Amino acid sequence: MDSVQALITQIQGLSSSAGDVSRLHSNLKQAEETIFSESARLFSALDQLDPSIHSLGYLYILEACSSGPLTKERAAALVLPISRFINACAVEQIRLAPEKFISVCKRFKDQVMLLEAPMRGVAPLLTAIRKLQTSSEHLTPLHPEFLLLCLLAKCYKTGLSVLHDDISEVDQPRDLFLYCYYGGMICIGQKRFSKALELLHNVVTAPMSTMNAIAVEAYKKYILVSLIHHGQFSTSLPKYTSSVAQRNLKNFCQPYIELANSYGTGKITELQTYVQTNKEKFESDNNLGLVEQVLASMYKRNIQRLTQTYLTLSLEDIANTVQLSSAKEAEMHVLQMIQDGEIYATINQKDGMVRFLEDPEQYKTCEMIEHIDSAIQRIMALSNKLTGMDEQISCDPLYLGKVGRERQKLEYEDYDGVPQKFNI
Repeated sequence: MDSVQALITQIQGLSSSAGDVSRLHSNLKQAEETIFSESARLFSALDQLDPSIHSLGYLYILEACSSGPLTKERAAALVLPISRFINACAVEQIRLAPEKFISVCKRFKDQVMLLEAPMRGVAPLLTAIRKLQTSSEHLTPLHPEFLLLCLLAKCYKTGLSVLHDDISEVDQPRDLFLYCYYGGMICIGQKRFSKALELLHNVVTAPMSTMNAIAVEAYKKYILVSLIHHGQFSTSLPKYTSSVAQRNLKNFCQPYIELANSYGTGKITELQTYVQTNKEKFESDNNLGLVEQVLASMYKRNIQRLTQTYLTLSLEDIANTVQLSSAKEAEMHVLQMIQDGEIYATINQKDGMVRFLEDPEQYKTCEMIEHIDSAIQRIMALSNKLTGMDEQISCDPLYLGKVGRERQKLEYEDYDGVPQKFNI
């Protein structure tokens, strides 16, 4: 019996019980060199294995087959077997070799991108995430890969399914940066600007020792979404933002900060001139679409300002004040804002007058009480989680060792200098 058939037979015979699978894992580790050298023949023999029963052995073979240079022919041959494996594999077996499962899934993402068919990778990668996750709070290295495919395939709603989880376990910082950045873009695509701001804010304020391109790009989008959603932007960052970000982010995003300053004047012609002057810059950053939404939002902000001054106003006056071309266009803007709940008003079609109203929500309906109660329960659960994490960190030997070293510096060094904060 040659080495390939012997390996297939061994995988078939040692995949029934937990003890057998553990023995198989040890044998596969020792046979890795053979698996890689015989990957072509093993791939042809995969039809002798059942991915739902022989998951661990199947995984080792797929990793060997998917390594090496990637071509369209190779990608086309591997996409379907890997997709079927992801859907069928046994969770308890693939978790014995998570790094190999992650490697195969990442190669799978590369393959569908090479084939220009990101849609084919969306459902399998979502399945892979759920199989790899130890809990819904666990951020896996596959989360960013999945969200990237969702962006490329424009499957924004599918991407939202992993953005509702409260993440507290992160393996690699880069995964968190990309998860929040891609997640923010998906929320922008769905016009969920509040959630997009939350995710982009997490990128900008996350601990970092050096500046990274992800944080810079996130900050640019954070500025634009702040203008669209809130109608304003502040350059001051929270105290817990890293000193590196505090010092350098603004330097990399100067055109966007100047855009925000121009927006703050409320003068639409000045803003249009600035956007036109810097159009190439915004286009090269792939942010021109967002910038155009910023322009459109200024009309809304100017109309909202009118509600703070007037009780009634004609559509003609609104058009003149906010620099719209006609009363009809002003009517369309007002109607859309009423529909979106951005203002409360009625339009008298006979005389073209708009009457601005107070917010009708009294905050005492059953639905509102349930909503508030749900928010309170979530905040309480989050508070308990943070308390537990704080206690866990305070007992961590690495943390205690670092605190001890910092205290020694305070005891023995000159007190004139301010001790630097440390990053955990």
